[in-house]
Amino acid sequence: MTDTASLPPLLVLDTNVVLDWLFFANPGCAPLSIAIRHRKVRWIASQDMRNEIEHVLRRGIRKRRAADVGSVLASWDEWASIMPTEGGPLPATLRCTDPDDQKFIDLALRAGASALLTRDRAVLKLARRARAHGLCIQTAVAWQERTKVQNS
Repeated sequence: MTDTASLPPLLVLDTNVVLDWLFFANPGCAPLSIAIRHRKVRWIASQDMRNEIEHVLRRGIRKRRAADVGSVLASWDEWASIMPTEGGPLPATLRCTDPDDQKFIDLALRAGASALLTRDRAVLKLARRARAHGLCIQTAVAWQERTKVQNS
């Protein structure tokens, strides 16, 4: 029997958070990066999420900046744990107004993630209702401040 208290918390990262971290190397994501790399948290994702980021990278994020698709996807493959997306019905109260973002919410709820990190307004609007289901929806910066993730 595994002691779940000793397992790292599960996090779901939306596409923008992953891009901020792995593509743009946003310094604000450094504590999140350290937490994932030191296995203080476990980043979970689905194959659909990986397909989405690959699509975004291949179509080009900014015309002036060529995406290093291979490097970003290699980091994704190294640090993300792909989870199955099958499961029973989910709470109807947590329906996102943007259907493309629903996959992040569904995976977080199905897997029992402690947090879903996002900058997306449509997802952030669900934060209060998500707390009733044990899920914290917030920005990466707010999560880092709340959990006091250290830079070491």
